[in-house]
Amino acid sequence: MNTVNIKPLSVNKAWQGRRYKTDDYIAYERAVLLSLPKINIPEGRLLLRLEFGFSSKASDIDNPVKMFQDCLQKKYGFNDSRIRLLMVAGVDVKKGDEYIKFAIESVEDLAT
Repeated sequence: MNTVNIKPLSVNKAWQGRRYKTDDYIAYERAVLLSLPKINIPEGRLLLRLEFGFSSKASDIDNPVKMFQDCLQKKYGFNDSRIRLLMVAGVDVKKGDEYIKFAIESVEDLAT
């Protein structure tokens, strides 16, 4: 799995009302896009594996998924509707040690 050493952003910090990205989201998106490594995205249906290192025990595991997934789509030029399987884990870490790990794999590879 690949690692991005950035604190996961909650959906509550991402949007102002229903239409506008917050300054936090804009900064998060910029940082994530600059931090993502070069990888090849498989063809066809995809499995996205995510692991979020949370410093707050109150963090919801699903909260940062969409913002990070949208960053992956933007960076790697694929439509996130191709993601057909999602595996998400949350790990408790100390404040300042937050991270995001991810892997994008072919769902077809799982069938073999």
